[in-house]
Amino acid sequence: MRRNDQILLDIDELAKTIREKLEILHPLSDECCIYRVPERLRQLNPKAYTPRVLSIGPLHHGRTELQAMEEHKHRYLQDFLHWGDLSLEDYIQFLKESELRLRNCYAETINFSSTDFVKMILLDATFIIMLFLKHCCGDSRNNKDRIYNKPMMILDIRFDLLLLENQIPFFILEDLFVLSNIPGRLEGFSLVKLVYEFFRSGWDSWVKEDVLERHSSFKIEHILHFLRICQQPLELPPQRELKMLVVPSITHLYRAGVKFQLSSSKNVLDIKFKNGILEIPRLQIVDQTEILLRNLQAFEQCHCLDNYTGDYIAMMAMLVNAANDVELLSRCGIIENWLRSNEALAALFRDIEKENIVFPDRCYFSAVIDDLNVYCRTPWHKWKANLKQNYFNTPWVGISVVAAVVLLFLTVIQTVCSLLQV
Repeated sequence: MRRNDQILLDIDELAKTIREKLEILHPLSDECCIYRVPERLRQLNPKAYTPRVLSIGPLHHGRTELQAMEEHKHRYLQDFLHWGDLSLEDYIQFLKESELRLRNCYAETINFSSTDFVKMILLDATFIIMLFLKHCCGDSRNNKDRIYNKPMMILDIRFDLLLLENQIPFFILEDLFVLSNIPGRLEGFSLVKLVYEFFRSGWDSWVKEDVLERHSSFKIEHILHFLRICQQPLELPPQRELKMLVVPSITHLYRAGVKFQLSSSKNVLDIKFKNGILEIPRLQIVDQTEILLRNLQAFEQCHCLDNYTGDYIAMMAMLVNAANDVELLSRCGIIENWLRSNEALAALFRDIEKENIVFPDRCYFSAVIDDLNVYCRTPWHKWKANLKQNYFNTPWVGISVVAAVVLLFLTVIQTVCSLLQV
């Protein structure tokens, strides 16, 4: 065979191989909302993205250390069938019809057979529904329940349910909930209400009650997305393009004369600066706060056009840069720190800020950052703050300073009078 013929043959073989690969590619779908965490984020803290006891969906399904929960899933499916109106066959048929849409919700191809995929979704979805139902309705659980009779188990499960890689689409939870006719037996309880009640007991500073009124304005993709909606603003504040994404720390702001005040808002994003007063909503920091923020950050970077969580992380990392910053905000009632120390809290925001992404031209806090920098560049504010903090910080010191000024004034007058008499 001549060399040119061999080259043509190699080209044809390569083209055939590539074409076969192209033909089996699944079309992209706008349903996609569940992703693997980018490796650059995962390597910073792998445990923050990895389930402890419960796998939900295909990305962690089958892991040996999570197998103990599979028996509980079967028991909760049994409870779901008891509560619902339809047969097991009816639910399986419905899931079969929804299979393509379910698969399209994952960013990667799910290499499960149809049977295994439908079985997994059925067990995971009914487990979640019954978990929420048992939380709100004590009558639906008994003394033998191996989950609700172990408080630490519930904490681990609540942790696992907010992981980006541990999600199933919210629409399938709602569809199965409605199909079962369970809402007909629970007057006033929607699935969103059940989710709200379950997470409010562990995240009361994050899960706001008004989410029940405004959730209809958003399409809930999955449980982690629901937690993002809890703090998602309904409207954007004024935007400014920043030349530098820098803001002084709380300690530096204090020295520049900025006052700090606890905001009445329940939305952690509602940070405002006006007339020298920085208003910040209350933030309760517990061990799981890092997990929530990291997974919201990963979800935003994979899926969202706006980065409210990323902007908030950047803002707090700049404001709360050291232990003394935490101390100042704690005294104002703004931060409720349940970590081991103030330094641990400052380190938390510094660590999450690594690999964080913020766009200076559309940062949520751009106006606040700009106004704070302008305020701190005004010398009079620093002079006034220095005078107040160092010379008028207590009544007695203030009286002493005034007395000294008066004494100095009288001394000058006496000196002038003496000179005039000479």
